[in-house]
Amino acid sequence: MTGVISTDSLCEKMQKIVNNLPDDRLTLLEIRDLLGQDGMLLFIALLTIVFLIPVSIPGVSTIFGGTILLIGISLLFGWNLWLPSKFLKKEFPADRLRSGFNAGLKWFTRLEKISKPHRLMWLTDNRVASITNASSIVLGSVLLMMPFGLIPFSNTLPAIALLFLSIGILQKDGVCILLGYLFNIGTIVYFAILISGGGYAIYELFKFLQQ
Repeated sequence: MTGVISTDSLCEKMQKIVNNLPDDRLTLLEIRDLLGQDGMLLFIALLTIVFLIPVSIPGVSTIFGGTILLIGISLLFGWNLWLPSKFLKKEFPADRLRSGFNAGLKWFTRLEKISKPHRLMWLTDNRVASITNASSIVLGSVLLMMPFGLIPFSNTLPAIALLFLSIGILQKDGVCILLGYLFNIGTIVYFAILISGGGYAIYELFKFLQQ
């Protein structure tokens, strides 16, 4: 694949990718080809920024989350990335995705400014750290795919976790990686509250109906 990206800033790289998106329909195959040699971690970052703002495009969290899951597995086991043709050829409205990407990039710029390379290097420069970080990406992708899309922050929290993890690994910044861990944990706690609260509400409803 031939890349179109030449600048050093992660935000500038992603802005150029967004600017080069097709005008009508968009597939993951086209996004992957635009990334060129910038790699799987930049792919994760790009796919998650659309969730930093409310977005309602059917299938986005499932396809994007599933793609990130496969990237995480590839990183975990050191495999070459494979994506099913169903994912690669799935079409999305390019104008709505471009709008979501551009809105998300404003927040990504703020997240990127938090990052400073070569902090807490023990979280980035050894095999145990690599396995832990890849496993955290897998976890974040599963959380992103959870069926809570209509509930506020259900996509945003795991997306932020994945962004911090991808930025942290790219920049070799252990602080960003730690923030990614924390947002994964926060997402799990949030979902646990939602599930327990929903279960309690159903229980109370049945009690009321039986009276």
